Amino acid sequence: MPKAVTLAEIEKIFALLEPLGISREAVVIPLRPEHPGRIRRLPGGKFEIIVERDDAEFDAWLRNLADQMRAMTGAKPG
Repeated sequence: MPKAVTLAEIEKIFALLEPLGISREAVVIPLRPEHPGRIRRLPGGKFEIIVERDDAEFDAWLRNLADQMRAMTGAKPG
C-alpha cells in the first residue's frame, strides 16, 4: 500500500458502501493509511475508515471491510 490513500481507492470504498445503504457523507476516510487499519463509529455518528497500510492486497482488505461494515450496521450480505 502506498503512503497515501488514493482517489481510486476511496472510490472503491464508496462503491462498496453504496449497496449497504451508507452514503459518502456518513464516512470519514483519512488520507494516511495506518497499521492496523480499522473502522469505528465517531461520536457524531459517522464512520471513520482507516485503510490498512501493510496489506499488499487492497481488494482483499476491501472485502474484509464489507464484512465489517455489514456487522456494524446490520446490513444484509448482497
